[in-house]
Amino acid sequence: MIPSLLVANRGEIARRIIRTARRLGVRTIALQSEVDTGLPYVAEADESVALSSPRDFLSIDAVLAAARDTGAAAVHPGYGFLSENAEFARRCADAGLVWVGPSAEAMELLADKAAARAHMAAAGVPVLPGTSGLASADEAVAAGADLGFPLMVKAVSGGGGIGMGVAHAPESLQRAARTALSRGGGAFGDARILLERYVPRARHVEVQVVGMPDGSVRAFGERDCSVQRRHQKVVEECPSPAVGAALRDRLCAAAVRAAESVGYRNAGTVEFLLDPATGEFHFLEVNTRLQVEHPITEQVHGVDLVELQLRIASGEDVPADFPAPRGHAVELRLYAEDPVRFLPRPGRITEWVEPNGVRVDAGYAANTEVSPHFDPLLAKVVAHGADRADALARARRAVAEFVVRGPQCNLPFLAELLDSPEFSSGTYDTGVVDRITARRKEN
Repeated sequence: MIPSLLVANRGEIARRIIRTARRLGVRTIALQSEVDTGLPYVAEADESVALSSPRDFLSIDAVLAAARDTGAAAVHPGYGFLSENAEFARRCADAGLVWVGPSAEAMELLADKAAARAHMAAAGVPVLPGTSGLASADEAVAAGADLGFPLMVKAVSGGGGIGMGVAHAPESLQRAARTALSRGGGAFGDARILLERYVPRARHVEVQVVGMPDGSVRAFGERDCSVQRRHQKVVEECPSPAVGAALRDRLCAAAVRAAESVGYRNAGTVEFLLDPATGEFHFLEVNTRLQVEHPITEQVHGVDLVELQLRIASGEDVPADFPAPRGHAVELRLYAEDPVRFLPRPGRITEWVEPNGVRVDAGYAANTEVSPHFDPLLAKVVAHGADRADALARARRAVAEFVVRGPQCNLPFLAELLDSPEFSSGTYDTGVVDRITARRKEN
């Protein structure tokens, strides 16, 4: 096992990684900017390094300097920031650091959505009708005439839903393409876009994969991530209520094929778009890191994915057998945001009381400050039950019991979602949040 680990992240995911690393006897090193003073993850690490500014979480040079100065043996990037940056992974390796993740080569291929799409199609993984990288809105309109409408427009690089839009006609495609070109270029330095056939009322389903040291790939079932606002996930559950045993086998087989085709090692997630009306699914992308929603897989499958990551990165043997999946889990993302318009609401937390009977992965506590410099995720509430009804009942109690005072948060929206007929029934799709907010306006 690696002797020491620099966690190149902050907040709840840094705290989560530190917890497992310390249990394994690994010395942990945290990064902190001036706005992170007092956050739990800093206190729980064995050592911390002060960064010059919040922007340094995105500076490869600053992170590598911290690793060098503290004698770190390995780097875990968490999610966000530099976690899917192939150059960062490569420079860590060049500096003699163990990278807790897949190879830089696999990351590079999978970061380019157009290249990844072409690669998966060649590997026999189902993809939607669409295009490779396009460099202008006029190219997009010409391609759209051949593909037909509606179409989803995406930036080739990056993630987080930046630049995504739906077009139903050439005029709206022209506008959506210009937006995606501009936002992709500004956010990721890559102004290319791609088009894919838009599937109305689709579900966003993903499969957790782990590339083992022996070259095999293990799939740990699927998660449903269809509850989204502005293409950002809010609630996830495992397993998906839309997936039966036969479909699960097909999804997992496709995910394993996708990962094996790039020689994938360590933890990753293969994302699919599922048409619940037909049972057909198509490849979206591979996230070459630990997902925000990994705890629900851990709860159902009885594994510690961070431990698996560290053991694989260390070159240790990992078990060939894992526990059988058990029960159902749902994760609720608690954000410091306006629960009506979903706009960030930073500020000082004056009271923080966590609920009992559920897992809470939290980045904050009472008397800590939510900074406008970072994503407003406060915590993840993970309810695990014998079945879906039990898990949802536990989640409802947890939302009712959780107390956060100071900044506004989305607890009222989470309660509203859990009580909505669409979510309760399990028949929701990626438009469920829009329909709930539309009903508010009608009432």
